[in-house]
Amino acid sequence: MARSKTSAAWLKEHVDDVWVQKAQKDGYRSRATYKLAEIDDKDRLLRSGMTVIDLGSAPGGWSQLLSERLGGQGTILASDILPMDPLPDVQFIQGDFMEDEVLQQLLDAMQGRQADLVISDMAPNLSGMNAIDQPRAMYLVELALDLAEQVLKPGGDFLAKVFQGEGYEDYLKLLRSRFDRVVTRKPEASRARSREVYLLARGFKG
Repeated sequence: MARSKTSAAWLKEHVDDVWVQKAQKDGYRSRATYKLAEIDDKDRLLRSGMTVIDLGSAPGGWSQLLSERLGGQGTILASDILPMDPLPDVQFIQGDFMEDEVLQQLLDAMQGRQADLVISDMAPNLSGMNAIDQPRAMYLVELALDLAEQVLKPGGDFLAKVFQGEGYEDYLKLLRSRFDRVVTRKPEASRARSREVYLLARGFKG
């Protein structure tokens, strides 16, 4: 019973959510679009002609904004274990990028280019038990950073959703050792009670 009550509460919060309603009205695939939009508006992440990798892209909220703001001038590679409907100017690779075959597909699609920006909105399927969820979440952002280090050009940027908790400070320290500067962002479209923040690491040291 508790689970169905929780599910019902989540569903009601989701349906009533101003950002969900705004996304539906504006034709975006998810409320997450506004998180990236706010970060880009503030930090000027996106620019014409850049090569971007979007990890954990489904249903496509971030890729949609990338497509819109790059306007066909650039390369957008998106990847997720889940399927994602096509988007203009976005090449989607379905699969787990931890697998060599999928990683190779990503690298092949880059055609020898290095990435200007790697973004990750990945999150594990949450169990509601922090002792399980937090290590899973940290594992995913560590994998995202590992990929970023393989593909980013020197001076490139990395943006990832991270959940505050065990392992967070160590991860922050790791980012600071790999990039020139790291800032924390909590966009308006992030639920206030959520432990999620976005870490923006700029100037990859290579």
